[in-house]
Amino acid sequence: MSKSDNDVVITGIGIVTCYGVGKEPHVALLSAAEMTSPQVETERFKPYPVHPMPEIDWSEQITKRGDQRQMENWQRLGVFTAGLALDDAGLKTDAEACSSMDMIVAAGGGERDIKVDSLIVDEALKRNDREILLNEKLTTELRPTLFLAQLSNLVAGNISIVHKVTGSSRTFMGEESAGISAVETAFHRIKAGQSTHSLVGGAFVAERADILLLVEGIRAHATGEWHPLWQRSSENGGGMMMGTVGAFLVLESRAHAESRGAHIYAAIDAVEGDRGSREDGKLEQRLSRLAGLTSDVSPEQTVIFSGASGLVDASARERSVLEDKLGGATLRGYGGVTGHGMEAQFPLGLALAALTLDGGLSVPSFDPSIEQPMAAPAKHAVVTTVGYTRGEGLAVLSPNA
Repeated sequence: MSKSDNDVVITGIGIVTCYGVGKEPHVALLSAAEMTSPQVETERFKPYPVHPMPEIDWSEQITKRGDQRQMENWQRLGVFTAGLALDDAGLKTDAEACSSMDMIVAAGGGERDIKVDSLIVDEALKRNDREILLNEKLTTELRPTLFLAQLSNLVAGNISIVHKVTGSSRTFMGEESAGISAVETAFHRIKAGQSTHSLVGGAFVAERADILLLVEGIRAHATGEWHPLWQRSSENGGGMMMGTVGAFLVLESRAHAESRGAHIYAAIDAVEGDRGSREDGKLEQRLSRLAGLTSDVSPEQTVIFSGASGLVDASARERSVLEDKLGGATLRGYGGVTGHGMEAQFPLGLALAALTLDGGLSVPSFDPSIEQPMAAPAKHAVVTTVGYTRGEGLAVLSPNA
């Protein structure tokens, strides 16, 4: 593919998963001869396993203790990971670049007051007028600042405060679709010449009882021990294993990146998201249409980073379409080893794909029963994310060479 000034390129990667902080542990994961066993917490939220947050020194990216204290963990993780991406791109101390940098964040809701939730549930067991009970407790038990502290756009606000990124700002909500839309919006703005450099990404903390309750409300969460992504079955719950993930990218136009001598990890050739009913084969129809973005790549030279949630039915349907439309490509279900990162899932897949292409890495099988070894480093990467209830996205990446 010929190069142009408005090509969208990745110049900064900030990443945190259960494997560790920054690029190094993730390059090690992607280049190992065999899969490195994932970190899984099976006791704290038993029977639900989660991929936990690694040890983090917040002061490495959030220097003021006051800033750290006024954020919840999911906000700290987002601000911290955004700082990693800015550092990696060489823009952290460039005040002029940060002041004109656009920012698009994918964020969920804030952490709930578990004590109040528990109180309401306990009281509801003793009364029949539960609507009245709920209103009573909401007006007497919740602290007045709760909702202010949980506004989703406070992640972007704190990034602006801590890292001085003060160009335009957008925040998307909506689980996996939020991450897809954030990247897609940044991509098209740069392609159209409306933006030259953007900070894009999201953060998700899995170690939250309210999140586990939300997911288990539709019987989606896996139970018991860890199982590889493609081997999960209804015998072990719904199949999802949540993971604490922070993933931010610095995206630039090729002209902007080259003018400052930035290292380019990979180019994003195409990205698109979609959503709709999944009944009557409509999921397969949409995924097949999205797979049309890969028409210019050779499957045999392509690695697919599937962001499948692990949800048994949806993941099986996605894999069937990928095998049909991209047969011969190397499949890697990255959520099986990092956990499912909701809003951060799609940016995480892009980060892993960019590191793989940039390093010419041969990625080990994350589930050897399904995923075949890589015969040679890939020339292209495809990243997918299929939301556990709604929303699909696909991106195509190529190396900078």
